Amino acid sequence: MTGKAAKMHSSNAATVALREEVLQYARDRMAMDPAPLDGPQTLSYLKKHAANTINEKGLGGHKALKIFEDVLAPACISTDHPGYLSFIPVAPTEAATLFDLVVSATSVYGGSWLEGSGAVFAENEVLAWLAKEVGLPKSAGGTFVQGGSLGNLSALVTARHTAITERKRKGQKLPKRWSIIASSESHSSLKAGARVMDIDIVLAKANDEGRLTGEEVLKAAKKIKDGLFAVVATSGTTNFGIVDKLDEIAKAAKQLGVWYHVDGAYGLAAILDPRQKKLFKGVEKADSFIVDPHKWLFTSFDSCALVYRNPKLAAAAHTQHGEYLDTLTDSGEFNPSDYAYHLTRRARGLPLWFSVATYGVGAYRAAVAENIDLAHKIAAVIRTRPDLKLVREPELSIVVFEKIGWTLADYEKWSERILKQELGFVTPSSHQGKPNARFAIVNPRTDLKLLTKIIDSISEQ
Repeated sequence: MTGKAAKMHSSNAATVALREEVLQYARDRMAMDPAPLDGPQTLSYLKKHAANTINEKGLGGHKALKIFEDVLAPACISTDHPGYLSFIPVAPTEAATLFDLVVSATSVYGGSWLEGSGAVFAENEVLAWLAKEVGLPKSAGGTFVQGGSLGNLSALVTARHTAITERKRKGQKLPKRWSIIASSESHSSLKAGARVMDIDIVLAKANDEGRLTGEEVLKAAKKIKDGLFAVVATSGTTNFGIVDKLDEIAKAAKQLGVWYHVDGAYGLAAILDPRQKKLFKGVEKADSFIVDPHKWLFTSFDSCALVYRNPKLAAAAHTQHGEYLDTLTDSGEFNPSDYAYHLTRRARGLPLWFSVATYGVGAYRAAVAENIDLAHKIAAVIRTRPDLKLVREPELSIVVFEKIGWTLADYEKWSERILKQELGFVTPSSHQGKPNARFAIVNPRTDLKLLTKIIDSISEQ
């Protein structure tokens, strides 16, 4: 290799210096306590200060890093900041962040046992732990995918493939349309997945508590003449953190003879808190479940654990076949690429493995429990404020409240102000057409003092 190509891949003095500069940036970023919250910039600002970075000659690593450090990074909100309370934040442990660097530095391929058996083994240790916590048998298994949307989609593809296979085995006619049932409070990814799969999604009405019940599942099933192949329950809704009646839904799915999937992207991590176990009764009957480590298992983006009761059904649905793949598919080894809609994959489960191996499961249980306790503590503070109203009592670690008399414009103005002050990032939400504010607490560094200060800032407007 000669010329410019050689310079890109060789460890010459310039690349060694750049390596140290990049690693020092990472050290400095990780040492911030906390990192600045920062915020978005306008397109015109970014065009002015970071335009034309892609050109024939290149900027050189030092200048490119400087643009990222001074212009691009500050234009991104720090999702690991303790005041980041919108959507579902991320709060990776130091061990998880460090090992995310290792995964990139070692170029581990996580798609096959042949190429990455050590990584696959470690990932499978984590998946076995999660399956055990949920109550699935030792034979359960799966893979890590990019996020909950892909996890839900892959599980439902497996469920439909299983239904098709079973109907063909019995000599039954296939339906004109396939359908699933999910809650009216379920995540938007299920609707998106239904569009991708070209299937119908029937939304069963959640009760006044925001929970889907077995009774409502059976009512919804009566609307479907043929083609129902799965029921999806939610263990921790994104908006309120509410857990469906999992045991009732499991019984309904069994009565209907269909696949039972549990979307636990955010909330299923709460099963680690022994006090919350009762909420999740019935999850052990699931045919598949997901949980996102980048949400509430303190791991870097992007990671979703997808676990099947019977992984062979997933392999039958997802294994890709090609002449160059035969050496892998015919090996009989455990290849993670065979268990979801993906082929090339990063070993994205390793940061979670390293973090849990470093700190132990007990530390994870304590961190989750502390987040839940904090949610109830700030809810108690909100109840003492005459100008505020809880929309619903928190169940897990999400707190939703209203400022009496505020319009959406008021919430937006307040949200923009506290972000500029670097106090917090709290975007407006809504429920039944009424705007509100919402705290999603998954960062162990978020404390009652900060949350109270954010509550106090409402009265300043």
